[in-house]
Amino acid sequence: MIKLIVGLGNPGAEYAATRHNAGFWAVDAIARATQTALRHEARFHGLVARAHFQGSDVWLLQPHTFMNRSGQSVAALARFHKILPADILVVHDELDLSPGVAKLKFSGGSGGHNGLKDISAHLATPQYWRLRLGIGHPRDYALEERKADVVNYVLKPPRKEEQALVDKAIGRSLTVLQSVVQGEMERAMMELHRQLV
Repeated sequence: MIKLIVGLGNPGAEYAATRHNAGFWAVDAIARATQTALRHEARFHGLVARAHFQGSDVWLLQPHTFMNRSGQSVAALARFHKILPADILVVHDELDLSPGVAKLKFSGGSGGHNGLKDISAHLATPQYWRLRLGIGHPRDYALEERKADVVNYVLKPPRKEEQALVDKAIGRSLTVLQSVVQGEMERAMMELHRQLV
């Protein structure tokens, strides 16, 4: 069963609307849906809440350590509450998926994502769940935008139409959240991926 949902992003108003904060957007949506308030907890280096899903409790976390040190926050909360890596879901932006696509995955590499890389290092394993929210890749755009490097791309806000697609993907993810929290991952994956067709 999933006991901790982590949304990745960077703290601060200057990053709030950027593509790299898609994980933060998802956790904010979960908090709204469960009428839960995120509060700063210094010992966990981020914003934390305990959400309730029809009989199941799950921790929500937005690390405020900046992306490349996300593992410090995740490991601190997981150790304190004795949560195993396999019971953690990390929600993050994914360059290799188009805006509007959301996919569940267990384990795997970081794909160059510094947040995932740091979490895997701090947990000493990549064996945790990921919810990948597509943000597209700069190579998919017009020539002048393709020249932009990935760092500049993820640290800029999405276009209006892209934002609408990411928001829809987050909304679809919320519809399978009960299954996710209860550990019914096959069911959640089938439902989430079916919605893409």
